[in-house]
Amino acid sequence: MKKDVVIIGAGASGIICAIEAARRGRSVLVIDHMDSIGSKIRISGGGRCNFSNLHVSSGNYHSNNRDFCRSALAQFRPSDFTELLDRYHIGYREKTDGQLFCTGSSADILNVLKLETSRLGVSFSLRTTVRGLRRDHSMEVLTDRGSYRAASVVVATGGLSYPGLGATGLGHVIARQFGIKVTRLRPGLVPLTFDRKNAGRYSDLSGASLPVEIICRGHRTSGSMLFTHGGLSGPAILRASLSWEPGDDLAINLVPDLDMHVFFQERHHSKILLSNLLSSLLPKRFAHRWVELESVDQPLCRFGHKELLQIAARLHDWRLRPSATGGYEKAEVTVGGVDTSELSSKTMEAKSVPGLYFTGEVIDVTGDLGGYNLQWAWSSGFVAGHHA
Repeated sequence: MKKDVVIIGAGASGIICAIEAARRGRSVLVIDHMDSIGSKIRISGGGRCNFSNLHVSSGNYHSNNRDFCRSALAQFRPSDFTELLDRYHIGYREKTDGQLFCTGSSADILNVLKLETSRLGVSFSLRTTVRGLRRDHSMEVLTDRGSYRAASVVVATGGLSYPGLGATGLGHVIARQFGIKVTRLRPGLVPLTFDRKNAGRYSDLSGASLPVEIICRGHRTSGSMLFTHGGLSGPAILRASLSWEPGDDLAINLVPDLDMHVFFQERHHSKILLSNLLSSLLPKRFAHRWVELESVDQPLCRFGHKELLQIAARLHDWRLRPSATGGYEKAEVTVGGVDTSELSSKTMEAKSVPGLYFTGEVIDVTGDLGGYNLQWAWSSGFVAGHHA
């Protein structure tokens, strides 16, 4: 079978790529080994689909070249996607920090994408395994259901996160097959785990949550931090995981909205135990454990000014060292991917292999928590579809 464009991967970037290519009058086939499209779209935002963010900019993305995403983000903006939803009368709303969610469910967005691909005549070959890719005078995709020739092939296979939803390393294999560099891969937007020592210290705090600021490798993140049975999770931790490497400490500000030295000075004559005072600011179980581990539980009035200054400093800069991440099974994204130096930022085409394009998570572009990764999928997929 011959098509103008064959897209490998029926996720967010692959589907939007198919829609844009078909709008240009191209004959399009989307291949995927799963039995349905958009598996990660379905679970995004707890089933409500955090499909974009009003504050998208290149500063929300991690990459060896943070400027690479600029062109694609400018070519397809959050408003371009909401226009598509408006056309189908799909409701959405802004939540915190510019995050855009469906007012219904992620199924609404999947239905819109299905209706658009159907209207434009996009073909799908699901439950189809790609065996390889060849290039001579055109591109040939080899599958367990035969081969497909096309002028352009778009690799929209995603990363390694959520293997239970069908994630594989196929896109990286294809890149390496053609001599295209792939940067180091690791899980991102993922919970962090404790070693045995810290697990023993904190596992009984499971469920305790508090707002924090975290600095890791010079990157500052904020949000809630959640203690789990085996480590840490919550938005602040997921964001910090994009920078964290094994051996790194997290510098955690446990009371980001207060100057604790001033707070202590104003109450210095009080006979209240430090653990009880901190329980008014922090989860009680955590406050008592913290002062126990720091060996500082006594009435506030017994501390000298220098001691209170030191305790305040430790509350604003508490050091905690996780041992590992929760792995790709728990990760929302893959950090790293096809090296951006190998691709055109304006078209997503491989510089060394005309007719071969890469989109979405398979590329070394990773967004922050909050709808940025789906926006990258829409934007990079649109750009490839506009040129493939």
